[in-house]
Amino acid sequence: MQQKFSNHINTKFPFLKDKKLLIAISGGVDSVVLTHLLSILNFNISLAHCNFKLRKKESDLDENFVLKLGEKLNIKTFTRQFETNKFAQKNKLSTQIAARKLRYNWFESLVNKHQFEYVLTAHHADDNLETFLINLTRGTGLDGLTGIPETNGNILRPLIPFSRNEIIDFAKENDIKWREDQSNASTKYIRNKIRHQVVPVLKEINPSVLETFAKTTNHLKESQQIIEDRIQKVSKEIIQKDFSTSLEMTKLNIDKINQLSNPKAYLYQFFKDYNFTEWNDVYNLLSAQSGKQVFSKTHVLLKDRNFLILTKKGFSTEQETIVEIVENTTEITSPIHLKFETVKNPSLHSKEIIFLDKNELEFPLKLRKWQNGDVFYPSGMQGKKKISKYFKDEKLSLIDKQNTWLLCNNNDSIIWIIGHRSDNRFITKKESNSVLKISLVI
Repeated sequence: MQQKFSNHINTKFPFLKDKKLLIAISGGVDSVVLTHLLSILNFNISLAHCNFKLRKKESDLDENFVLKLGEKLNIKTFTRQFETNKFAQKNKLSTQIAARKLRYNWFESLVNKHQFEYVLTAHHADDNLETFLINLTRGTGLDGLTGIPETNGNILRPLIPFSRNEIIDFAKENDIKWREDQSNASTKYIRNKIRHQVVPVLKEINPSVLETFAKTTNHLKESQQIIEDRIQKVSKEIIQKDFSTSLEMTKLNIDKINQLSNPKAYLYQFFKDYNFTEWNDVYNLLSAQSGKQVFSKTHVLLKDRNFLILTKKGFSTEQETIVEIVENTTEITSPIHLKFETVKNPSLHSKEIIFLDKNELEFPLKLRKWQNGDVFYPSGMQGKKKISKYFKDEKLSLIDKQNTWLLCNNNDSIIWIIGHRSDNRFITKKESNSVLKISLVI
């Protein structure tokens, strides 16, 4: 196995030779063998062990074993203990998800603190098959059927082509000791149930099931690449990013989506990375009334006339925010970027630049979101108008409305719907002798 592993590293991961590597080690045979192999090949490695305190004395014995292994091989070793059950209860997570979150957050902190370039885990071919079967039983898209990726950012899995039997045989042949996690024998967890009750039957039916599974996943990955290429091409025609406000929005043209051969399948590909789960609701937005929304844990998808608009959740949290702007301020950068400048001669107004008669202003000015009942006197028009009516006439979406800021006088009279329209009462007149120029920086 050593030569096969060396060849695999040279072929698949030739860039690792001079890198600073961190191995995630549990003390089990997989991660211990990975440590020995990389140590034999003289890679620059350190070890990171998580003690999740889930198996009482056994967890502490695992930690001591890893520390002694690091000392024996002269490898720097990091360990950390976690109150996993408390963290899981506090954050309403399963124990397994909590442990994963704690583990990878800690790895990230080690990477940042000690400048590790890659984190290596000991997932192997049997893990890959088990993950495929778990995803298959739960229901999944193509992504869930392509197995555990060998490379995921700075996380690498160099043992993916190797079976559990190969790893155990190597350990026994080289008299390598490891720790057995007794919980792995229990069929309480779905992975163990598949490992002990399903995979053995598959191997009995086809002793080469790991090899044929590897071929299958390669075919699926190739198909996935074709899909990604198609989605990338279609996205250029359908999707547009909107950076015109402080809120980044992604807009999708509904008419063009409906012209696709299978709109629902395309919608899944467009939005699969944004944690949506109710895909029928997402699809139904295409024919829903304007204003209808679908929520994921992290994002909001809004139907607005001829577009689907995607934004991150939390865009309305600033709805009650009021920012005061004192006289002689030259610039603010939050919540939006505005520049203030006293000038002698005003020029033409635009959506991004206005010129105000400073004598009409009462400081401090206020920056806030719009409220029901707000009215202003639109520049270039006679009389007043409700801002809600102005928004409707301008065809602003719900997200646009909630992301629009108003600049107000100290008495709350509206001076400017920022990025849209100024108020007639405050813009410069011929007789104005003190002019304030305000620019919206996008």
